[in-house]
Amino acid sequence: MRRLAVALTTLATLGTGALLVPQAVSAHQAGPGRGTNILVVGIDSRAGLSAAEKRRLHVGGKGCNCTDVMMLVHLSADLSRASLVSIPRDSYVEYASTAAGEPARWGKINGAYAHGGGPLAVRTVEKATGLHVDHYLETGFTGFEQAVNDLGGATVCTDRPLKDENSGLDVTAGVHRTDGNGTLRYVRARHVNQRPGDLGRVRRQQRMVNDLLARLTAEGALNGPASTARTARALLKSVRTDARTSLHDLIRIGWSLGRLRADRTEFATVPIRLFDHRVPGVGSTLVWDEPRSAALWEALGADRPITGDTRIQPVPQTPVPTNPAVIPVRVDDAAVAAALTASGFAATTAGPAPATRPAGPPVITYPAGRDEEAATLAAALPGAVLRPAPKQAAFDVAVGGEPVRVRTVTYDRNTVDGAPATADRLRCAGAAGQPAPAPAPAVAGR
Repeated sequence: MRRLAVALTTLATLGTGALLVPQAVSAHQAGPGRGTNILVVGIDSRAGLSAAEKRRLHVGGKGCNCTDVMMLVHLSADLSRASLVSIPRDSYVEYASTAAGEPARWGKINGAYAHGGGPLAVRTVEKATGLHVDHYLETGFTGFEQAVNDLGGATVCTDRPLKDENSGLDVTAGVHRTDGNGTLRYVRARHVNQRPGDLGRVRRQQRMVNDLLARLTAEGALNGPASTARTARALLKSVRTDARTSLHDLIRIGWSLGRLRADRTEFATVPIRLFDHRVPGVGSTLVWDEPRSAALWEALGADRPITGDTRIQPVPQTPVPTNPAVIPVRVDDAAVAAALTASGFAATTAGPAPATRPAGPPVITYPAGRDEEAATLAAALPGAVLRPAPKQAAFDVAVGGEPVRVRTVTYDRNTVDGAPATADRLRCAGAAGQPAPAPAPAVAGR
């Protein structure tokens, strides 16, 4: 009976591990037929945590009393679709005013909460997006841990080992059932592998929430208004909501989420143009891609789907999963090396060209385990043969006797980690409704 509350609470807990819950800001909608917008935030605060709890949760250090996770959930007016958009914590925006005549103040969007609590966070999101927030939910670290434990754990998946000393994350490749502590580490990690930062973390949060909701739906936890009402009442005992959020609102939200097909639930992250915009006194920030983010907010405001909208996510001719500029490539042909350099690779010519070239296409020999980078290079060399080499440090291209065509590739971090995608595309293998692998041992906090 508490499962919907837990699911919504978990939904609100995205990122810092702080349990974020959509708090109701008002019961009215953004306009006739425009749907309902719910802002879910997780607070980075260590207030009230003992030293032992901080060690157990791996949340040492000083909290900022700011929002570490922010997700805007849009329910369509006919309740047939949900769009969940993550707003990275370091987004550089203009805050809403706290008093008449106050000069404009810019900063990271997570700092709005520190300056004016939930109300200012809401107004700042409204100012940045042009959307009206109807409901607001808020929570913190220990609530997230308990919610996941109440659900019997969560499913997390990765195609490579993930390790982050800051969050305590340490999992092997594969699908894992994690307890609340382990899941908290998974959703908080910001320094993982070769793609650090919020976009990868946010995508992991979206996957975790997606799999939890799928499992609850498959188990029938959200199958009727009566059970949803009981869960909503339980939710009101543990989640902060504002005075304008009614029990009816929570029932409608929960039951609507439980009835949606996976292809009618969308996840996305605000498109970013600058990933390390330095601002004196503020630090490293993220600057939104103005046309693409404007298209995102306009689609939500018009109650339209965000997947498939090329204004939000352009479709490049040859997308690649990693940045070619950081791939060291040695080529035994000067012309091919020059063409790869023009396509964005860090390519050099490796010695004189051989007197006789073997028949066939180019052969790429690459360090074993760096498959994504190899795939990026292969995309630029159509037909190339890939050969992993365990002891190799660089990427070597041996040109064969066949003519070589170098293709221009497009790397976009927004595409890799935050492009709009439906829930069925984000779900872990083995999640509810999909073939399950052999059970993996539960991964607890280490």
